[in-house]
Amino acid sequence: MDIIDLTVEDNTGETQSVFNDGPTGSISMPEEMLDDAEQENLSVYLRVRPFSKEELSDNEDQSCVVTEDSQTVVLHAPKGSATMKSSERGIGLSHHKFTFSKIFGPETKQADFFEGTIKSHVSDYLAGQNALIFTYGVTSSGKTYTVHGSTKEPGLLPHALSAIFQHIRGRQYEGMDLKPYRGSDAQKLGPDQVKQERVTKAAILKEEGESKRKSSTSSIRSSRRSRSSSSSSISSLSAFSEQTELGSTPVEPDGSQFALWVAYYEIYNEYVYDLLQPPSFSRSSRRAALRVCEDSTGHTYVRDIKWINIQNLEEACKLLRFGNKHRSAASTKMNQSSSRSHSIFTMKLMKIDGATVERISEFSLCDLAGSERCNKAKTFGERLKEAGNINNSLFILGKCIAALRNNQTDSRMKSGYIPFRESKLTKIFQNTFCGDGRTSMIVNIQPCASTYDETLHVMKFSAIASQVVQVPLSESLESLAPCLVGPDGKPLLRMESVRSDDELLDEEDEVDMSILPQEDLLITSENLRAKLMAERRKNLVQEIEIRKEMGDAMLKLMIESEELHRRKMAELKESYQERMDQTFELYRDAVKEHAYQSAMNRIEDHYVPIDEFIDEQEKVETLTRKVSQLESNQLSRTGQPPIPTLDTSCQTENGTHQATQREEADAERHKQLYMQKCAVEDMCVDKQRLIVSLEKQLATLNESLQLVRSTFADESAKAEALQMKVDEQAKHTDDLLLINGNQDKEIASLKQEIARLSSETVAVQPKPKRGLLANIKLSVTSPRKGPLGRTLRKTVSQRSTKKLSN
Repeated sequence: MDIIDLTVEDNTGETQSVFNDGPTGSISMPEEMLDDAEQENLSVYLRVRPFSKEELSDNEDQSCVVTEDSQTVVLHAPKGSATMKSSERGIGLSHHKFTFSKIFGPETKQADFFEGTIKSHVSDYLAGQNALIFTYGVTSSGKTYTVHGSTKEPGLLPHALSAIFQHIRGRQYEGMDLKPYRGSDAQKLGPDQVKQERVTKAAILKEEGESKRKSSTSSIRSSRRSRSSSSSSISSLSAFSEQTELGSTPVEPDGSQFALWVAYYEIYNEYVYDLLQPPSFSRSSRRAALRVCEDSTGHTYVRDIKWINIQNLEEACKLLRFGNKHRSAASTKMNQSSSRSHSIFTMKLMKIDGATVERISEFSLCDLAGSERCNKAKTFGERLKEAGNINNSLFILGKCIAALRNNQTDSRMKSGYIPFRESKLTKIFQNTFCGDGRTSMIVNIQPCASTYDETLHVMKFSAIASQVVQVPLSESLESLAPCLVGPDGKPLLRMESVRSDDELLDEEDEVDMSILPQEDLLITSENLRAKLMAERRKNLVQEIEIRKEMGDAMLKLMIESEELHRRKMAELKESYQERMDQTFELYRDAVKEHAYQSAMNRIEDHYVPIDEFIDEQEKVETLTRKVSQLESNQLSRTGQPPIPTLDTSCQTENGTHQATQREEADAERHKQLYMQKCAVEDMCVDKQRLIVSLEKQLATLNESLQLVRSTFADESAKAEALQMKVDEQAKHTDDLLLINGNQDKEIASLKQEIARLSSETVAVQPKPKRGLLANIKLSVTSPRKGPLGRTLRKTVSQRSTKKLSN
């Protein structure tokens, strides 16, 4: 899995990378934002890690990162990197320039880094403003050292805690009956709940004290071991002097007190786990995953997270050491102690006046896990799954930042969707990114030549983040005090003067209702009723339009998804058909080739041309006839009786000798012919055997072809089943279209009803107001007794009752 590379769509609809290089390799901003960028843009700080001895010995120092000034850095691609190879082919540049809020070199001390980065955030946090700080970079770039530091050089978190306790010293709220609740509210705890909070805190501190004494003999598992650097730095918190001063922090009134509550949790494989939750001793039990929820005001929070009230740095030291002990870490090729999760340390400072919580400010410091290339880190198995989840959450973070930048830079386009809910990390930070507090990003890089391509991706990501404009919330939303709830979670009262419904009326409607006559009260009531009906009608129309838009969008999305699924099914069916045809052709060609090769191998040693075979066969037949003729001649000779004479005895002996020689020659020739005949018969037998073996091979090939045909039939049946599913889904889509049509009819009928109600409301006209003299005249001239007077009074009372009922 590679480092993230974000893409968005430009105004023309074409997809392009959000890491677009300008003419000189730098990221440029629109001209209309240059005036406010220095004050309102998200602060991005760069910190360069120094080389280690091993890196210097491996020739990693090739001047890849060059700092021009306190805000500008230039990256030079080394030889052999992917960036240099692309630039040599004419794709991209070999030099890139980036601008940051401030750049800190390898020689920067931790105290100086705190002064130049988050000291102002801590001051704003103490003044009541929320803050979010997160570190970003590849693995082994120094993120954890920046947050926690070492024994001699404490990091950002120890300095921030020191500054906070220095500010609230002597004004700490000793009681633990006021506790943060959900997103931005407070809870009033009962005596039993306060006792439980104290017991939980004491148990964690006691357990950490015992584990510290036994740490020299205990072994830590490789997949869940704590990090040595953070543990050593946190253990030094108790000895860290509280000398960090915040000169710009406003002085609070003497009567106000402060209570500091902290929570520590991690996001591991897209699950949220509480690091301050004591682990279970059972091996079978697993850690409980927490949910990320929203309260009634839209603030996100982690449900059932454990909040601990701390009073000094020593308690903070123990809590952090306890949490880091349970944080997920493992060893990879690039880092001996690599974080496998995003850890978030959150502090909520409650300003208390008596028994009233005036405000709650939140400060979060997030140590993001490092992005990594799995082929370089040599991760596999569980480590590979962890790396995939880490890179995916960082990718979604980049998408959210790019979407924020695009929505703010191009005012002509409608604000696009920001995928905060696609990851737990971005969902938790949604409020801060949307203006509820200040956000800063700390980029850590290592200037090694072997990791140049990963460093370049990180720098491009930070360039996108530096263009995000932080738009603060309105003053009315910022001035809202937290809601106080009771021990049972039900709200008690609101801690600020909220305007009532009467105060929300316009000034022309704010009249003294006590001096108006009855008819004026009726007219005022009618006007208010008309306004209420108009407002309800407006809300109803707006709700109908919203529902219709959502229904149309959902239907369009379903149709597009159905069409895409249908296209994929057709393409899949065609690809399967092509694969089957190709497989069938390959089998057929292989069978032919195998049959031909086998036949050639078997007969090439015994191959006899047909002409030679016919000639030999004719010779055999000729010799056979000669043998038959000689046998007949021999028989004829032996059948004649000899006629011996005295005169011819010598001739007879000579003839007998010649006949004997001829018989011997004929026998020898007959023997040779018989041997040739046997050889020919053997050749015929061998050829017959070859024919039988070829017939067996042909039978085997026929069976293979039959198997291929059956496999093809099965695949065709599967394709038909998939087509049937597609048809069913199309039918389901038609049903949805029918339902949508019925809903459109209902909407039309509702609109007609609204129009009818509007016409009836307009038709009712208020009764004209009578003056004081007219009322006196009417009361004087009307008879006080008799049926006529009672009828008039009854008519007037009926009219008044009817108006009031309306």
